[in-house]
Amino acid sequence: MSCRLSELVLNCRDPETIARFWCEVLGYVELDRDGDDIEIGPAAGFGGAAPTMILTPVAGEKTEPLRLHLDVNPVDRDQDAELERLLALGARPADVGQSGEESWHVLADPEGNEFCLLARRLPEL
Repeated sequence: MSCRLSELVLNCRDPETIARFWCEVLGYVELDRDGDDIEIGPAAGFGGAAPTMILTPVAGEKTEPLRLHLDVNPVDRDQDAELERLLALGARPADVGQSGEESWHVLADPEGNEFCLLARRLPEL
């Protein structure tokens, strides 16, 4: 037996803003609200091939790099075009000590949560 990754929980100051950002990035929709938590995911809902995300509010600023970060891949365009799209959505370049020779781009969401844009195009789910 094994487990499947079903949900990712991201602590954030402003779940509304972060939910909108990640919905645009991933093509997700809002699935549920439980108190101040917002769950986003594929339109098919929880339990499919892609995990949902729960955005949960916390007080205070993010002060350290995440110990676990997300990697995303473009599905309908090349990496350069996807980078432009992500930057237009509010992502910004982030420096986590990379050399500059990487095939990926390190970015941060509007609250500074790091993620990487990889080069390989993947099929849509």
